[in-house]
Amino acid sequence: MSRVLYKYLDIKGGKMMIGMEGALKRPNIQFTNASQLNDPFDCHPNLMDYSEIPEYILNLHGAPLEWYTEKEKNDALNLRNDTWLSSFSKTNDSLLMWSHYCNNHKGICIGMNLVEMRTNMPSVGVGMYLLEPLRLEVEYQDILNRPKAYHSPIDPHFYQLLTKAKAWEYEQEVRLIIEKPHPFLAMLTPEQEKQAKRNEVMDWKEVHHYLPIGGERFKEIYFGINTDPKEKAKIINYARTKLNPDIKLYQMKVDEDAFHLKAEEIKQ
Repeated sequence: MSRVLYKYLDIKGGKMMIGMEGALKRPNIQFTNASQLNDPFDCHPNLMDYSEIPEYILNLHGAPLEWYTEKEKNDALNLRNDTWLSSFSKTNDSLLMWSHYCNNHKGICIGMNLVEMRTNMPSVGVGMYLLEPLRLEVEYQDILNRPKAYHSPIDPHFYQLLTKAKAWEYEQEVRLIIEKPHPFLAMLTPEQEKQAKRNEVMDWKEVHHYLPIGGERFKEIYFGINTDPKEKAKIINYARTKLNPDIKLYQMKVDEDAFHLKAEEIKQ
């Protein structure tokens, strides 16, 4: 896996990530609850088959098969609800992603070095799966072939969190995952803050979590074909003076000989 992975964002999201805007006002990675993603099948608790529980486990707990099967389903549901993740891509020139996540090529794509991040991170949750970035690559399947949880070499937790339909394969996704992040990483939106002040019930799964990270991890910024020139100038100045003086900046352009985007380095 390349040392640099990419995050596609609209202008507002990009400026918040590099610390130009937002309440955090420092470089960060945003994590979203696994139940709040744009794919309803993502991290779904039914991706693994828990219908065949080995006899030794049933005998160990003295519970009937139906009870234990239901318990495993609930555990899978809890795993989804307790997990926050951040998605990156292995590519920076996807036409679909520039259209879908960058407000029709008006946003930016941020390249980050995420290798060995764990050594520079605080303890942020019960489980932080950052030991091996390769382990976090999403696997894509044509047909949902549910593995038997107790009769498969596949880790059920990782299978649930890292399996998606083939339709999403163009994203070439790599994930950072936090299980049960500490509350100090959470940050409410202005509307959520109003809800809190009104003592309204709030779904904790809708709250994003933000992990502070050093600016040296930001290696590249790509500007979309339709990025506003004024916003582009502001981001370039901030990136070079406050984020990382060694950062490389690029302008995406149309390849006139193919349906493809090409990057041209911004040197001045």
